[in-house]
Amino acid sequence: MDRRAFLATCAAVASTPWSAQPAIAELSASDDAFFDDLQQRTFRFFWDTTNPANGLATDRYPRPPYASIAATGFALTAYPIGIERGWITRAEGRQRVLTTLRFFHAAPQGPQARDVSGFMGFFYHYLDTVTGLRVDGTELSTVDTALLLGGVLFCRSYFTWLHADEAEIRRLADAIYARVDWRWAQQPADRSPAINLGWLPDRGFIRYSWFGYSEAMILYLLALGSPTNAVEPDAWTAWQRDFDKTWGLNFGPQPHLGFAPMFAHQYSHAWIDFRGIRDGYMRGRDLDYFENSRRATYAQRAYAMTNPEGWKGYGPDVWGLTACDGPGNLSHLYKGRDRRFHAYWPRGPGQRDDGTIAPTAALGSIAFAPEICVPAALRMQRDYGQNILGPYGCVDSFNPSFDFSDLAPTTGRTIPGVGWVAPGYLGIDQGPIVAMIENWKSGLIWKTMRANPHIIRGLRRAGFTGGWLQTA
Repeated sequence: MDRRAFLATCAAVASTPWSAQPAIAELSASDDAFFDDLQQRTFRFFWDTTNPANGLATDRYPRPPYASIAATGFALTAYPIGIERGWITRAEGRQRVLTTLRFFHAAPQGPQARDVSGFMGFFYHYLDTVTGLRVDGTELSTVDTALLLGGVLFCRSYFTWLHADEAEIRRLADAIYARVDWRWAQQPADRSPAINLGWLPDRGFIRYSWFGYSEAMILYLLALGSPTNAVEPDAWTAWQRDFDKTWGLNFGPQPHLGFAPMFAHQYSHAWIDFRGIRDGYMRGRDLDYFENSRRATYAQRAYAMTNPEGWKGYGPDVWGLTACDGPGNLSHLYKGRDRRFHAYWPRGPGQRDDGTIAPTAALGSIAFAPEICVPAALRMQRDYGQNILGPYGCVDSFNPSFDFSDLAPTTGRTIPGVGWVAPGYLGIDQGPIVAMIENWKSGLIWKTMRANPHIIRGLRRAGFTGGWLQTA
């Protein structure tokens, strides 16, 4: 692509830091009602499709092959939002959370391959939705366990009433968290203190550990904050080993730590308020991780405006690349070139782009940059709403360029004149939408987690100072 043309486009994009951004103009009554409705629909994805007998949230809907522990973490996060918004009663939310925590507290753990849900306090990435036992072939996932724990600890800090069930929620949450042996997971391939990606009962630890800026930020902070099996601060330093390799413009108007798919800039921020607090690395760059994610959000928009691959629909108000579903692993001629399309794929600016847009990329970033995410949401609703908005919010993704009469998608459907539309919803993409809309509107999750002693301890042991942490 023409770098000068790209930079010229970037120059037209706002680049003031988050702390200096003007507040977005007050929404009209109809626009405000749209976001309320969208958030409630997305909340209903978790409330309606989760197994009420054990609290396990489905990985996908309407194709629910198994439960996802990461999606369950987002489900636990959604329930207090539903309480605060009046969509469910406190008693209803409390009971669903208690059911979920009782399941994870009692779920069988062990080194065997079958009839267990986890090992060493961690849980398998996918569990059978009914039995709660490991799905054959899935790994014991350190980062997905961390995302589950994000929801667990949020509920621990939200349910503070002098009520027997809420006391039990707090007790179970602390016990589930304290049981995780983070030090056991420090089994890297290169003898560093980094935390491994996962473990398989028949093969042992996966060959890779978590290095470089990614969604693993919450994993390391929880490992540092553990009251029982905490790792040392050198684990945080090990994770940051490759940060400088991804520092730069990264398809945006301002330099930032890059990670192409947007989810890595969202997940940890769903629970932790990084505004105004900095660790050693960010002090050296004179910004914070919130500002980094804001810049990454602008980079997504700038990339769509430049649109180097020439995909249909991309523009200043229709954008967003992340890991999401796609039409399938297929090829077709598009604008004179043979193009490769994909099924589920980690899409991102400058790396992997097949024309598939995921609403969660913009909607899950709304707390970072509402001044560009609100117009994106409204434009996508206006142009595609009747095709991408369903009973549980936005479907996972759509691709306006995949509008071929002679090639059927592997999944989903092609609508003439619209393009490909995903067949349903993905839990880990729905989660950032309901959580970050709430953080944008009220700051509920951030304010609640600023009082969590485990989060505070983890941040301080990672070297964070300043902002709200000074008085926590």
